[in-house]
Parts: sequence; structure tokens; C-alpha cells
Amino acid sequence: MNNEPLSIPKRVRFVELGEKALRALADGDLAGGSAEAGVALDEHFVCDRARWIFGYRADQLAKDPSAAPWITRAAVSEPDGVVVGDAGFHGPPDAAGVVEVGYTVVPGYRRQGYARAMLTALLDRAAAEPGVRTVRATIGSDNNASLATIAGFGFTRVGEKGNERDGLSIVFEVPAEAIRAR
Repeated sequence: MNNEPLSIPKRVRFVELGEKALRALADGDLAGGSAEAGVALDEHFVCDRARWIFGYRADQLAKDPSAAPWITRAAVSEPDGVVVGDAGFHGPPDAAGVVEVGYTVVPGYRRQGYARAMLTALLDRAAAEPGVRTVRATIGSDNNASLATIAGFGFTRVGEKGNERDGLSIVFEVPAEAIRAR
């Protein structure tokens, strides 16, 4: 008999990170970003990498406020209400109907199923949008956790890209119709 505890799938809800919240986080102002978001964000939201990304997203929203429904959000665990990461799309669907997912789990919550919960919610969001034809995920070739997370979601490896700053990344895609059919 297996004495392992049953693993209960994690659930998350997303809280919008508007331009002001993103700008505060980019500036390293965790208290200000949390106040703007209306949830207590983790220190991870003001690490160097996060600050760069949130600054980029704030600039993106300043240029195109209509992108707000697609951009990065805080991922809040349900029912306990703890912020466990951030997730969203790199922007609205492009002319070909492609959206790219992105997600990060706060280090203290990794390997507990939250990335899978975030990806599930993102795919559900993409599938609900008639203009989305393809969902893309670009993952660092050394990011074994994210590579394992997308397994089982129907993604197919479609290419690679790389640069000196980020190294080699693998590009995966899944047709929106496959998501809608699950």
C-alpha cells in the first residue's frame, strides 16, 4: 500500500499588475508595487531580473494600454491568498494569432505544482480568445523545471534561439485548437 499523501492540484488566480505597480517594482519599490497591486508581493518581485522585466512591461503598457489584459499578473494561490509568482503573456496576439506565455514561481514555492497551475490558467485564457491560433513558450535549454512543466500540454519543439545574455532557448508551440479540445 502506498503511504504517500495525495497531491492536490494547485489553483491560482491572477491579480493585474498595472503600469504603476510595474513601474514601482522596476524601481525596486516592493511596498509601492504591493500597494498598487492590492496584494503582498514577494521580495522576488524586486530582484534584478524581475526589475528589468517589470520595467519593460511598464514601458509596453505606457505605449499600448490595450495590452493590459495580456501582460504580467501576480499569481495568487487559492484559497490561501499567498502570491506564489507572476505569469502572463508577452503581449496580445500578433497578426498571426500567436501569444507567448511567461511565468515565474517565487523560489519558496517551486516544485509544488504552481507553475503547472499558472500554465493551465494561461492556456485556458488563450483558448477562450477566438483570435489566438497558437501559444508559444520559449524556455532556456538549462531550465529543466520549465521544460518538465510544459510536458503533457501538447507543446511541440519548433526551434531555438539564443543570445549572449540569455544563452540558448528552445521555442515550443501548441495550436489553440488543441488546447480548446482538451
